[in-house]
Amino acid sequence: MAGPNDDFHVYDTTLRDGAQREGISYSVTDKLAVARLLDGLGVGFIEGGWPGALPKDTEFFARAAGGDLELKHAKLVAFGATRKAGLKVEEDPQVKALLDAQAPVVTLVAKSDLRHIERALRTDTGENLKMVRDTVRFLKDHGRRVFLDAEHFFDGYAFSPDTALRVLESAVEGGADVVVLCDTNGGQLPLGLAETVAEVVAKTGFRVGIHCQDDTSCAVANTVAAVQAGATHVQCTANGYGERAGNADLFAVVGNLVTKLGLEVLPTGALAELTRVSHALAEIANIAPDTHQAYVGSSAFAHKAGLHASAIKVDPELYNHIDPDTVGNDMRVLVTEMAGRASIELKGREFGLDLAGRSAEVGSALQRVKELEAKGWSFEAADASMELLLRSELSQLDTPPFALESYRVVLDHRSDGEIVSEATVKVHVAGERVIATAEGNGPVHALDAALRKALLPHLSWLDAVELADYKVRILTEHPGTDAVTRVLVESTDGEREWTTVGVHGNIVEASWLALCDALVHKAMRSG
Repeated sequence: MAGPNDDFHVYDTTLRDGAQREGISYSVTDKLAVARLLDGLGVGFIEGGWPGALPKDTEFFARAAGGDLELKHAKLVAFGATRKAGLKVEEDPQVKALLDAQAPVVTLVAKSDLRHIERALRTDTGENLKMVRDTVRFLKDHGRRVFLDAEHFFDGYAFSPDTALRVLESAVEGGADVVVLCDTNGGQLPLGLAETVAEVVAKTGFRVGIHCQDDTSCAVANTVAAVQAGATHVQCTANGYGERAGNADLFAVVGNLVTKLGLEVLPTGALAELTRVSHALAEIANIAPDTHQAYVGSSAFAHKAGLHASAIKVDPELYNHIDPDTVGNDMRVLVTEMAGRASIELKGREFGLDLAGRSAEVGSALQRVKELEAKGWSFEAADASMELLLRSELSQLDTPPFALESYRVVLDHRSDGEIVSEATVKVHVAGERVIATAEGNGPVHALDAALRKALLPHLSWLDAVELADYKVRILTEHPGTDAVTRVLVESTDGEREWTTVGVHGNIVEASWLALCDALVHKAMRSG
């Protein structure tokens, strides 16, 4: 059952270990969607959950067996425990549930720390070894491929090496293909962990895997170190999801194995899908993607310092450890008060602007950015506002589609306790003076509604534009009620998203500035 690409295993446990992260609750439909994405990426094994222990996991395996999940690359894995102490393996209902799941591979978890054997299982080493051997052999006799997760292995090996190794031996005697050394408490550091892995491989000759938690922020480093020490099976979760501080991040581990160690652990071309799959899985988990995540984060190849940008202008490889395209990501240059001329020129390239030979305009744009940032503006996350600023300096910005005469916002606290905001805007659009009034559940919502009401008859594209996100930050340089407010508005037209920024001492005016930039940017892109 090993298959042709069995030299190295990428084993994903997002649906079991990853689902233990606080805030994640996958439905069965979610689990099927996650499995399809992981299979499309080309991982070798997908651990679907613990059938018999959790109803959703039991249903997931039933639907997978019933044809709702067709895997092209991966093998589906059912997770469970060895038989209970004192119970015959064929009589253990949990072991039967593993067979009923119909997954071709089963991963068993077993205690390998003497203290856990005696205090948690309340049995002795001899019975624990029989539990491991009997369960592995029983599942093998029923046609399953079996891996063993040696729980708390590193702590157990440090306390009683003989006990920990005998657990591995029992699993292999029963027919286990891989014994996985688990840093269950996540307390190991790379050098010590690698030393232990190398010792186990040298002493036993067994095929060894690694499973690391991230309680020391070393899960990825520990996993890579284990591979360098002889492990040929890595267990990871998407985006490092997992209990407590999480698990080894699948995308960072795979990125390191492929680009740094030269191990072809995914199908040809799959590495370029890392970023897309990472973000898609974050959406299913309903967790915002980590912008600073290695390899796949939106800031992974973002450069802020002017010194960096100056070098990147000459050769991007000078400040990127790999080509971002390799993992499906992009390089970005952030324009801030730290920017230099090279940052402005590189940012212009992103917008399709050729700033070569435009020294005066580049200098003027740079000075404008520095002045605005000193007042609280930030263009790092507001590319659309940055593009408008650059085009304005280059005299490439058309006349805005509307001009404000005035706006007014009032708050109405009614006798029934309902609070309603009402906004009135007076604008000039398409040669007409238009007055519109609208209500909203807040002043900014009312202002946005009134502006749309005024403009919609004249701007055909406006109906497709929606407010996707709205963020407010109070800048602490001005304490209390005198504080300056920064507003970020993310807009979408169903095809793309863009972000604009507004800054003012009044939150409504800051919001108005960001809303206006959003519509001006859309008008510019609409031709």
